[in-house]
Amino acid sequence: MAIPRGQRISYIDWMRGLACLLMFQTHCYDSWLSPAARKAQFFGWSQLIATLPAPLFLFLAGISFALITGRMRQKGIGAGQIALTTIRRGAEILALGLLFRVQEFALGYQWAPWTDLLRVDILNVIGISIMLMGVLCWVARRQPANAIFAGVVAGAIAMATPPLWTTMQPRWLPWPLESYVNGVHNLGAPQHWLFPIFPWTAFAFAGLAAGFFVLGDWARAREAKAVGILGMGGVICVGLGLWFNALPVKMYAVYDFWHTSPNFFLIRVGVLMMIALAAYAWCRWGAGQRGFSPFITMGQASLLVYWVHIEFVYGRFSILAKHGESVAGASIGLLIIFAAMTALAAARIYTKGRGAEIVGRMRERLRREVAPAADDSAAD
Repeated sequence: MAIPRGQRISYIDWMRGLACLLMFQTHCYDSWLSPAARKAQFFGWSQLIATLPAPLFLFLAGISFALITGRMRQKGIGAGQIALTTIRRGAEILALGLLFRVQEFALGYQWAPWTDLLRVDILNVIGISIMLMGVLCWVARRQPANAIFAGVVAGAIAMATPPLWTTMQPRWLPWPLESYVNGVHNLGAPQHWLFPIFPWTAFAFAGLAAGFFVLGDWARAREAKAVGILGMGGVICVGLGLWFNALPVKMYAVYDFWHTSPNFFLIRVGVLMMIALAAYAWCRWGAGQRGFSPFITMGQASLLVYWVHIEFVYGRFSILAKHGESVAGASIGLLIIFAAMTALAAARIYTKGRGAEIVGRMRERLRREVAPAADDSAAD
């Protein structure tokens, strides 16, 4: 059964909610675990899982972009207008990212350095990714070409990342601009905890390619088969990434598997594609949509959830002592954050729905009151 056009796609929301949970565990354990607890193997596994949330958010941004632009094409909106609309939306998210940095600086005033205002964070790169995808969709007007072109762009960004972080680092740029290329910030060397264009936008373009495939006309008519092909493609990507990494020939003078390697990028994209298949199966044949789903709920308000939870984990209002908790204590904090953010997302969805309902009723009432008056005026 194909998902009707114009409706939210549950498994995409579910994946976004999963990304929120993975983000929570990453931030909670990083912020709250004591130095002794950080030496345990548990923290190592937590950090390995931490390699997934940001790629997953960006991958889903690409899929959502494909969904939105597909609907705009169906309405007859031209490529130029689609590009303008999406670029404007990307600029709005980039502005929100900058505003978030201002908020963080204000709340951390007295100990936060002013350079934190120019830190390249996840919202910044999501906004830039959407703007760049808008440009691509204007250049490649036909949907099949978009899928192919998006995949090529993703690969090119991943391949260009290692030299831009090392031997070809653009030091001639002012550090606030160079930081958007390779995340140097003001420290002179790329920082792996930041989110520059290289390599992070590659995940968005990979998601765009996947989105154009699974949301195309052919795939819509064969939905389960198309998502199954995507998942199998993910298995192939993981295998290829591991195989390339094991080859004795190295392409780059400096090779950093965990931070800049195209092989690790390929593996992570493969895992994301496999997650998409698992989420689809869970939401279609499993319990993903039975009753209330915390993942789907958070997935529909992920920006708000991201914005708020940071303050209660890393910020001034942290609910637990930073770097002072055991694994058990931090895990309890994680459960509290998960429950609180689920409730916040549910409240947001409810109030948004009620607001739309109230506005709709007001418009209908206004229409009923204005129409008879207009008819009376015409009669006079």
